[in-house]
Amino acid sequence: MKGIFEETFLEFRSYLKLERGLSANTVESYCKDVIGYLDYLEDKAVPPVEASVEDLSGFITKRVKEARLSERSQARLTSSIKALYKYLAAEGRITDNPCDRISAPKIAPHLPTVLSIEEVVRIIDAVDLSRPEGERDRCILEVLYSCGLRVSELTGLKISDLFLKEGFIKIFGKGSKQRLVPVGEPAVKAIKMYLSTRAVHPVRKEAEDALFLNSNGGRISRVAVFNVVKEYALVAGIRKDISPHTFRHSFATHLIENGADLRVVQQMLGHESILTTEIYTHVDSRKWQENILKFHPKR
Repeated sequence: MKGIFEETFLEFRSYLKLERGLSANTVESYCKDVIGYLDYLEDKAVPPVEASVEDLSGFITKRVKEARLSERSQARLTSSIKALYKYLAAEGRITDNPCDRISAPKIAPHLPTVLSIEEVVRIIDAVDLSRPEGERDRCILEVLYSCGLRVSELTGLKISDLFLKEGFIKIFGKGSKQRLVPVGEPAVKAIKMYLSTRAVHPVRKEAEDALFLNSNGGRISRVAVFNVVKEYALVAGIRKDISPHTFRHSFATHLIENGADLRVVQQMLGHESILTTEIYTHVDSRKWQENILKFHPKR
């Protein structure tokens, strides 16, 4: 691949890894599918942002016939390309999504990795606060879990978005949509500690309002946050395949397991549709049964 095709692929791969928080195997599978699709479009000299539903259908039909794909493989192929166009739509690079008119065999959704509360604590406690970046790294982990943020939302946080006395932070999510998210006391404490150490290091002019900085005084990158999570999970002895998104998923799962209303969780996560939030309802069926019986009008 060359030019716009290669650039699109590299950006998409980063999106899968850092924004979606998919496992390494899933990222590899999605990327393999998308490489095939982008190669197909490149041969036709059709940029991915200009591809039509006919281009998309033509590729899928060709792949199914050549590889004799099973229903599950067909579903994954379609999901891979839908993920590509979901990314392009979120970035504002397309307005008409060709995948809206493409269906795939119904397969049970993949559930991302969840950390237990004990595992979250172990990872946060693994931070060595004697290191120059220690307070920053602990703060990153506390905020990821306390607020259930996407990694892009975390790296985009500004000091002017913090309202710690009131107990919330202002988040600009996908599509620049704004929401207010409550922040717990451990995260508030971690933010205050980090801000006291942040002030002693040089800060680039363009990053003066950025909350999280790299070692050069610029805004921290998504890749750097990914590496922070991986590093301390390894130190804590956590062998699960995790990413910054794992903290978001664990945050939502723990809320629902403890009885939080699904609509409240939807608002906190910034999901446009309640259907997206429903992936976090993979809790013990007994808890659902008890909750339903408790509030049923004819109990």
